[in-house]
This record gives sequence, structure tokens and C-alpha cells, in this order.
Amino acid sequence: MAKQLSIKLKRSYIGKPEKQRRVAIGLGLTKLNKTVLLKDTPEIRGMAHKICHLVEVVEIA
Repeated sequence: MAKQLSIKLKRSYIGKPEKQRRVAIGLGLTKLNKTVLLKDTPEIRGMAHKICHLVEVVEIA
């Protein structure tokens, strides 16, 4: 089984730059406190890193 990342939107992206909003929506984070499970890939990690001040990321084995 591949590793997964649990990504939760902890802070709103209202008032943030358009790029950061698009990254959050691209990850599937549309509402505050929404959690998504995504595969642990370099692309997903890079997106999460771009908005690390807005999200909480947890690795799931």
C-alpha cells in the first residue's frame, strides 16, 4: 500500500494571492476544516508546501 497524505485546510485563503487559492482548490480544499486524502507524490507535496501556512499535513502509512 502506498503512503498517503492527509491535508486539512486550517486557515482561510480569503485575501491570499490568487495562486495560493488555486493551489488549495487544486488539492480539493474548498471549505475550512475540510480534510482530503491524497497519494504521497512529489507534486502533491510541492502543492502542500506552497500553502503550508494554511494547511496541516499528516503522513499516513
